[in-house]
Amino acid sequence: MSQSVTTSNSLAPVLETSLQNLPLLARGKVRDIYAIGDQHMLIVATDRLSAFDVVLPTGVADKGKILTQVALFWFEKLKDIVPNHLSDLSLDDLPLSAEEKQMLTGRSMLVKRLKTLPVEAIVRGYLIGSGWKDYQQTGTVCGLPLPSGLQMAQQLPEPIFTPSTKADVGLHDINISYTQVEEKIGKNLATQMRQVSIELYQRAAAYALEHKIIIADTKFEFGLDEQGQLVLIDEILTPDSSRFWAADEYRVGKNPPSFDKQIVRDYLETLDWDKTYPGPSLPSAIVAKTAEKYREVATLLTQSN
Repeated sequence: MSQSVTTSNSLAPVLETSLQNLPLLARGKVRDIYAIGDQHMLIVATDRLSAFDVVLPTGVADKGKILTQVALFWFEKLKDIVPNHLSDLSLDDLPLSAEEKQMLTGRSMLVKRLKTLPVEAIVRGYLIGSGWKDYQQTGTVCGLPLPSGLQMAQQLPEPIFTPSTKADVGLHDINISYTQVEEKIGKNLATQMRQVSIELYQRAAAYALEHKIIIADTKFEFGLDEQGQLVLIDEILTPDSSRFWAADEYRVGKNPPSFDKQIVRDYLETLDWDKTYPGPSLPSAIVAKTAEKYREVATLLTQSN
């Protein structure tokens, strides 16, 4: 399977959308969501950039197109594991002006409107980030005990499911226990969510490794259809929702170079900023480097062997 990663090399990023004939349902950290009747939604991936759960004033041109193309690639590749929210509608079915349709092309998904589950399904395959900090202090990650003596960035004996809450824009997600997931959505759904999330991660990680990319961790979101069936929603396995490393630069004990927003996070960590709104503007060099990494990982993942 192959897919070209195309962008328009826009001069200015799309930071916010406003469609004349569709009602806006929500603005997330990156996505604007519009209602299409009662059964469907239009999800638009803008070029907004968030870090530490704060939307930054600086965007990255064409980032939304890259995220959308990568997500669509994975939805197609993994659709045999779990149904996803994509619909059969196209932009031609919507009451859009020519300018609106041009802006939306390549950065939008038309999806089924589902009941969203209040849990983010995070799967970790490597010991890094907040998981590494947690392990150093407690010997666990999100309450899950791990073998002693593990090093930074080391691959875990097996992928672990470390769920969190779904926070509103500007608020921080909070790690929760598996028992709390059961309390929120029920034991059967919790079991299915965990199993499906780990299977999605394992399949994607194996594929990515063939393309010289390590998926250290990632986040999935799920909803329920009218029959109560689990459905994969939102975006999946993009540079925004995942931690991607170059396999040929990976070394245990070191924080590997990243293809995702880590470039931005590392820069922000050098500033005197308390990680609350409003966020600082980014220098053009950081924006350009981030855009380059997004394009590079998208091309590596979606090209044929």
